Amino acid sequence: MSGAAPLRLFSTLAVAGALRGSIARCEAATGVALDADFSPTIGLLARIRAGERADAAILTAEGVAELIAEGVLDAASRTGLVRSHIGFAVRAGTPHPDVGSVEALRKTLLSAPSIAYSRTGASGIAFAALIEEMGIAEAVNAKAQIIPAGFTAALAASGEAALAVQQVSELLAVPGIEVIGRLPRQVETVAIFTAAVFRDAP
Repeated sequence: MSGAAPLRLFSTLAVAGALRGSIARCEAATGVALDADFSPTIGLLARIRAGERADAAILTAEGVAELIAEGVLDAASRTGLVRSHIGFAVRAGTPHPDVGSVEALRKTLLSAPSIAYSRTGASGIAFAALIEEMGIAEAVNAKAQIIPAGFTAALAASGEAALAVQQVSELLAVPGIEVIGRLPRQVETVAIFTAAVFRDAP
C-alpha cells in the first residue's frame, strides 16, 4: 500500500457481499487501502446528517438525491451501481414455500411459523408497507423477528426464522441458506443503489 490515507466509504449493506469480494483487488490496483463501513441506508443517513463524513457513499438513489440537495454529496459524481430486488430465503435443505404470485405469497407469509426482516433497511421498509397493503401486517408482525440491522438470512441459516426477507444481494451474502424467489412482479419493489463523493472529501 502507498502512504496515502485510506479511502473511507459509507455503504449500504445491500452491496456488502459484492464489495467485500472486490476490496482486495481494488486495493492492489490502486495502492490505497479501503476503509468500508457497511450499515443500512437509514442509519448512514442519520449519521451523515449528524456530521459524520467519509470520502464517498453508496446509498439508495433517494438517499443520495437527498444528500445532494442538502449540499453534502457532489451531484457530478453521482453514479448508479445496482438494481436490487427483494427476495426470500430459507435454511438450506428445507422446503421452498411458494412466493410466485401475490396470493401464494400471502398464504406463505400467513403460514410461515416465523419471519425475519429488517427495521431500517430499504427492503424492510418496503416489506412493512407491503404487508400493510395486503392487510396481513398484524398477523405477520406477531410472529416476526424484526432486526434493527444486519443480515436477516443469518436467522434463517441458524433455524431461528423459517423465512428471511431482504434484498437478494444481502440474502446471498449469508452461507447456509437458499433463495427461493423474490417479490411477485405485481408488488415488486426495485431499489437502485447509487454512489457519490462527499463535497468536502480531500
